[in-house]
Amino acid sequence: MEIRLTKPGIDEEPRLTSLAHGGGCGCKLAPNVLKDILSMMPLSAGREELLVDAATSDDAAVYQITEDTALIATTDFFMPIVDDAFEFGRIAATNALSDVYAMGGRPIFTLALLGMPVDRLGVSTIHNILSGGRSVCEAAGAPVAGGHSIDSTEPIYGLAAMGLVHPKKILRNVGARDGDVLILGKPLGIGIFSAALKKGILDDESYRCMIQSTTLLNTPGVNLAEIEGVHAATDVTGFGLLGHLLELCRGSGVVASIDEAAVPIFPTARELAEEGVRTGASGRNWESVVEAIDAPVDWRRSQRDLLCDPQTSGGLLVSCTPDCAETVLEVFFRHGHCVAAIIGRVAQGAPRIMIA
Repeated sequence: MEIRLTKPGIDEEPRLTSLAHGGGCGCKLAPNVLKDILSMMPLSAGREELLVDAATSDDAAVYQITEDTALIATTDFFMPIVDDAFEFGRIAATNALSDVYAMGGRPIFTLALLGMPVDRLGVSTIHNILSGGRSVCEAAGAPVAGGHSIDSTEPIYGLAAMGLVHPKKILRNVGARDGDVLILGKPLGIGIFSAALKKGILDDESYRCMIQSTTLLNTPGVNLAEIEGVHAATDVTGFGLLGHLLELCRGSGVVASIDEAAVPIFPTARELAEEGVRTGASGRNWESVVEAIDAPVDWRRSQRDLLCDPQTSGGLLVSCTPDCAETVLEVFFRHGHCVAAIIGRVAQGAPRIMIA
């Protein structure tokens, strides 16, 4: 139940999004900047039990506990993408849990990460953020078991999430094979929606679609890990479709071909992109991938912005054999991901993305 109270001394609070310089996964460091930072430090101690670390830009770390059990550990947090405190909490929690699902795991518990400007936000607002996150975690079977909070100049919320997976059924963004098809589970356009919301030009129906998509858990990942023909997976978040797909290509040593017309995109987001609505992160994302992209000569800026649009709580991107594609799509549909679609293929070759 959402509780709305007023903290003594704070008569009228500012909009959540007005307190942050960015929002959602658009807050991420640009991929090339992050790569430069990580190149300066070792990634792990080389322990054989540590099955997955940051070396391949996977969505989470994985540590083997027993012969048939491994622990998935991940964390994700960001600044508000919407002004409704409860919905902000729901979105941030759904996004954080996505990394567990993207590895094929089942979440088991979470820890809350909270940074709030307590001199500008009331207790009830902060409570509602936490309540929104808790509601998602409980629905996912991953209760909030604790956490940490600080007083910060911008509102920040997210989770550290833990999950379990069989060591031989881990989904990674390495392993895509020649001839695989690519399937995307959610439509693109969340970053553009968030930019329009900040400008006050997002219509009610598009806002509803935005909330529905960003709070839809990526639960298909648990079932996808059981399908033998699924070779690789990741979730599409702050780096946009092209950024996360390029990570998959580099990790797998393949080239990807994208049928742009087949990529699910929110219709209103496409219209807004054509009107020039975009996030600052889309430009940074493009600069990080441009040297590995082959696009049509007449490719428009709006098309580029959509494929580089930072997705908050975006969909799973799966590489699988053509023979099991129908089964993969059925899994997505069964979990409520109704617009999941085949968007391209992969082949042997130097890591690149070709757009048609």
